[in-house]
Amino acid sequence: MDTIASLFSFITTPVSWVIVQFHKLYGAIFGPDTGWAWGLSIVSLVILIRICLIPLFVKQIKATRAMQTLQPEMKKIQERYKNDKQRQSEEMMKLYKETGTNPLSSCLPILAQSPFFFALYHVLNSIASNDTIGVINNRLLESAQKAHIFGAPLAAKFTDSSSKVEALGSSITDVRIVTAIMIVLMSLSQFYTQRQLMTKNVDTSVKTPFMQQQKMLMYVFPVIFAVFGINFPVGVLVYWLTTNLWTMGQQMYVIHNNPTPGSKAQAAYLERLYKQVTHHSAARNRRDRAIIKAIVAKGRDRNEYERKFINGLTKAGLAAQTDGTVTKSDSAVAVATEDGSPAPTAAPKRQQPKRQPKSKRQSGGAKTSSSAGGGDAEGGTSSSPTSLSKSDEPQGGKPSGSTEKAAPKSGGGRSRAQSGQRKGPQRPKSPTKK
Repeated sequence: MDTIASLFSFITTPVSWVIVQFHKLYGAIFGPDTGWAWGLSIVSLVILIRICLIPLFVKQIKATRAMQTLQPEMKKIQERYKNDKQRQSEEMMKLYKETGTNPLSSCLPILAQSPFFFALYHVLNSIASNDTIGVINNRLLESAQKAHIFGAPLAAKFTDSSSKVEALGSSITDVRIVTAIMIVLMSLSQFYTQRQLMTKNVDTSVKTPFMQQQKMLMYVFPVIFAVFGINFPVGVLVYWLTTNLWTMGQQMYVIHNNPTPGSKAQAAYLERLYKQVTHHSAARNRRDRAIIKAIVAKGRDRNEYERKFINGLTKAGLAAQTDGTVTKSDSAVAVATEDGSPAPTAAPKRQQPKRQPKSKRQSGGAKTSSSAGGGDAEGGTSSSPTSLSKSDEPQGGKPSGSTEKAAPKSGGGRSRAQSGQRKGPQRPKSPTKK
């Protein structure tokens, strides 16, 4: 243990100093020798550490989502090189390098917490062994040994003997009841946190081995905590239960406000965002505008929930812009394209006149010719319909040697063609024999 203490001395001294500073604060309120003063000091240590680890938690979320995105490609590589493990590893590393993804990033918060966890474990174990450590002197050591949390000493374990527990001023029954309850709560909080991640914040459209691994961890982690929890002092159980509760609340906040694309949490978030945007006809804060901007930028790559959100805005007479803002559409009912974006309003087409049937055009030509020959009727001569006979008059307008005179044109020019009739002289249906 001395070797372990020397290895963790660089972190046990700062951890003990932080605990002592919080103990001074809470000791002035609850009393220096109470379990509330020492227990709240450990809880405050957890909160301080987790606040410092928020940037790593953000990296963990990004890394986890990047790994979920890469799962289809990773599965293809595994199937392609299933008989060549070395080539498979090389292709995996190449894929990570091209996408800038680090699989270890998802473990950063746990790895960063490990030194503090072992340092706190060693501090509490030294208190139970009546050894000073860090800045905890003999006076603070005696005060910590007197501290009880619900009747269990701060440094007692589930596996301690009755004589050791009695030396700390408690009974073996109280210690085992308190430690058993805390171990159960610690395991349940870990299980609920993992289950919340699997059921709400995982892209259900992609079935990959990563999801199976996460589902397995959902049942394995609580068992690990239950097995190793019996060897943890009460103070360490307080630390671990507090950090599990913090992780659960932090994850609930992320799922509620920044869900994974394609997950059930995103469907619920976009539904809330749709109600808010349609009620106010605008995106009210920067986070909502960032979400809308990301959805608009995806174009045809939007998932089912994102297309439903954009189409809903379109039907409500609203249009999502590329900068994330929402404006009212010019048309009352906008038309959505295949990718969910509003289609530009097309200019109205020019209406063409309806073409008349051939028989109607011929009858119309005959009527025009007969009305044009009305001058002959007044002069006492009659003319036959020109649509069935070939005119002997040349195109130059000079009269031929026929006995019948051509009918004078009304107005000195050509007769105006009716609607749907071709302009100019009409071609006869069949040439007449001379």
